[in-house]
Amino acid sequence: MTIGRQRAHPSPASPARPEPGSFGAFVNAAQQAGDLVVQPRMGVADPARMRAGLVATKRAAATTVGTITVDSFTRLGDHAEARRALAKGVELNGYPIVTHGPDVTRAMLDGVAGADFPVQVRHGSSQPEDIFRTLLRSGLSATEGGPVSYCLPYSRSPLRESVDSWARCVQWFASLEDLGVTPHLETFGGCLLGQLCPPSLLIATSVLEAMFLRQHGLRSISLSYAQQTNAAQDEEALMVLRRIATEVLRDIDWHVVVYTYMGMYPRSPAGSALLLAEAAKLAVRTGSARLIVKTVAEAYRIPTIAENVTALEWAAKAALDEESIAAGTTPDTGIYAEARALIDTVLELDPDIGRALVIAFASGLLDVPFCLHPDNRGEARSYVDTDGWLRWSLVGAMPIEHIAQPSGREHSSSADLLASLSYVARKFGQAAVAGPLSRQPPTAP
Repeated sequence: MTIGRQRAHPSPASPARPEPGSFGAFVNAAQQAGDLVVQPRMGVADPARMRAGLVATKRAAATTVGTITVDSFTRLGDHAEARRALAKGVELNGYPIVTHGPDVTRAMLDGVAGADFPVQVRHGSSQPEDIFRTLLRSGLSATEGGPVSYCLPYSRSPLRESVDSWARCVQWFASLEDLGVTPHLETFGGCLLGQLCPPSLLIATSVLEAMFLRQHGLRSISLSYAQQTNAAQDEEALMVLRRIATEVLRDIDWHVVVYTYMGMYPRSPAGSALLLAEAAKLAVRTGSARLIVKTVAEAYRIPTIAENVTALEWAAKAALDEESIAAGTTPDTGIYAEARALIDTVLELDPDIGRALVIAFASGLLDVPFCLHPDNRGEARSYVDTDGWLRWSLVGAMPIEHIAQPSGREHSSSADLLASLSYVARKFGQAAVAGPLSRQPPTAP
C-alpha cells in the first residue's frame, strides 16, 4: 500500500542547507561494506565539549555516526529553565539545542559533520516543533522519534496532540528534499518503555510509525528494536521486523537499528561489557545496520566521552567475527502473526495513520503494558518466563489473544515485577571477563 504525503503545514523559515550526503545513505553504504555502524547516545550542554565528543566519536576505531542528545528541559519545551541552568552553570543531561540556537550549533558542527560523519539529533519530545525548527536552521538532516513512542513513555500530552505535532514537524523535515537533501528519521517505536514489552507490539509500533513518517513525506527511515531478555526471541523478532518492513515499505529506503538493552543495567563492568557484546552480535546476526551502544557506567551515571568511545570500539570488535543468519531460519513462535494482526487492524481503522493510531489506543487495540499514560488503556500485562522469554499474561482488547494465548494471570506482585525488571541485570551481573575491554569479546554465559 502506497500512501501519499498528507496536507502540508507551513514550514519554518529559511532552513540551512545541510552538509552533503545522507544519514541513511551512509549507513546503507557501511552495511554493504560489511560494517556495523555503532552510535553513542552522547549529549553535553557545553558546545565546545559537545564538539569534542563528536570529534572523539568520529575518530573512534569503528564505523560511527554522531549524536546530539538534547536535555530534559528542551524535551519538555521548558527553554526558560534551560537558559537559567546555563546561566547558573548547572550541568544539564544533554545539549539544549533550542537555547543555544542555530548559529552556535552550526559553528559547533563546522568541520566535523559531513557526508563521512553524519550527525543525528535525539530528543524525546512529544511536541517537538521548537526542536525541529532549530535543527533545520542548524543544517542538520537526521533525527528520531515518533508520535506514539515519544508520547506514551515520556509525556502526559494527549496522543492526538502529539500526532498533530509530529505530522507538522515531519512535513517540515521532508521539505529538505527541495534543497536536494534526503532527510532521515528513525522511529523510536521499537523501544516502548525500553523493557517488558513483548516483541510483537514493539514491531507493530515501529512499523506503524514508519508508515506514518512515510505518509507525511519521508523517504529515508530507520526502524528500531530494543534488545530484550532472550537472544533467541530477539533474533526472531528482528527477522520479523525486517520481513514486515520489506512487505509494507517497498517504495522507500530503510534500515533496522538495534538498541542495547534499555532496562536495568548490570552493575559490574564485565557484565555490562558482555551485554553490549551480545547486542552487537545480535545486530550482525539479524542483518541490522546500526547499533545504539551503552557503556559500563550506565548503571550509575551519565557516561563520559571516553567511556562512550570505549563502548563504540568494544561493540565494533564484538561484531567482527559474527555472521548473519538466513531469512526464514529462525523458529516461528507466532511473533510475525501477532505483529501483522496488530498492524493490519490499525490500518483498517482510518486511511490517515495518525488518526488510526489515536483510535487504536483509545479502543485498546494497541495497549502498552505498565504504561501509565492517560491515553493508554493499561489492560495488557507481560512477564518474563523462566527461560527469559517475554510473554503476554493479558492482552486486553488487542486482536492477538488467539495467537498469543496469554497466561491469564491478572496480577503480578511487586516482587514478580521487580524480578522481571532486574532479570537481565542479574543474568549478566555475575559474568566474568578476564582482561581489559580491548580483548576479544566474550561469549554469552
